[in-house]
Amino acid sequence: MRAELCACGCSFLYPDMGKLQSKFRKRSDRYRASQGEKAENSCDSQVLQYEPAHHGSVNTVTNLSPDLCVSGGTDQAVVVYDWRQGRTCQSFQGHNREVTKVLCYPGSTWIFSASRDKTVLMWDLNQGDEPIQEFCGHELVVNGIAVSPDGTKLCTGSRDNWMCLWDIETAKCEQRHNISRNLVTHVCWVPASSSVVQTSEDKTIRVWDSRSWQVTNTFPAKQYIQTHCDVSPNGNYLISSSNGFGGQGCEATLWDLRQPGCKVVEYRGHLQTTACCVFLPVCCGGTARVATSSHDSSVKIWDQNTAGEVLDKEQGFLFFLENPAFSNSSFSFQFVLERCHWTVPVHWFLWLPVISAIYCVPASTLGFTISSWKKD
Repeated sequence: MRAELCACGCSFLYPDMGKLQSKFRKRSDRYRASQGEKAENSCDSQVLQYEPAHHGSVNTVTNLSPDLCVSGGTDQAVVVYDWRQGRTCQSFQGHNREVTKVLCYPGSTWIFSASRDKTVLMWDLNQGDEPIQEFCGHELVVNGIAVSPDGTKLCTGSRDNWMCLWDIETAKCEQRHNISRNLVTHVCWVPASSSVVQTSEDKTIRVWDSRSWQVTNTFPAKQYIQTHCDVSPNGNYLISSSNGFGGQGCEATLWDLRQPGCKVVEYRGHLQTTACCVFLPVCCGGTARVATSSHDSSVKIWDQNTAGEVLDKEQGFLFFLENPAFSNSSFSFQFVLERCHWTVPVHWFLWLPVISAIYCVPASTLGFTISSWKKD
């Protein structure tokens, strides 16, 4: 992998893909800046060589600190990577099948990883390369993990229809609930709350009370599978994304959690499955915005209230990592946007302001390329 460091302080990552790289040049060129835009950007760059973080596809990524990201891949590894220096800091080996999700608990060195081996492992960056806790009990792949705001409980969801609540200290499963056809796709904890939200392949969104471990609200079923969800920092709104094809479905939906089942607005424009959706942090006096990413290889930023597609003029440059040889069956995007010297984790999308860097991680063993546009 190589990186270009620009005079403006922005960084560009380019993995080396060998002989196959030229075959996909035309497709990746769609996402590169035009010559006019390049001239306008006027960045002098220096190329550095970076090593790949994984031996196979990267399935998921999140942030541990402003400098460190954590990723999981088909090589069964969980990797802590210094994205500024372009080097692997640590690699954890413990799963015996590919890693599906990774999650870091804010303000700590804890890392949680879910896998197709039906387990969730807990790691600590400061406690060696062995897992410090193992959560076993699911019968199929674990697709959703979320940690309670106080860091004492872990919620997991799986394709086996089970939602489980664990005590992190003892790794004991305290609560289990099975709902027919509830093939969980994603889980998130509502900030400063006892509520957990999950999406499912049965096209339904459910809200759980972690105290009773019962479903308190079920939203009206959408037309297509719900792939992902996120909750606003104030806990008032939920956004979910839909499966789809040819522009049918493919939307993200904003819901009001204070009025369960109340649909506020829909964000339409993607042509294929919308894989991820997140709330973006709001600057003082700024407009509330959400971001979505899709199997159509596009990333969109929307006005949260009007559903108008916008570009964040305050953030300057936008970076987009895209794998020319992606697989639509398992294509996922991860976001990183930079704000000075701190990071705000928002699960699949990470916001870092001054630089806006969007990391998109598709399922491919060939690596990925990065492109950039200067916003108006």
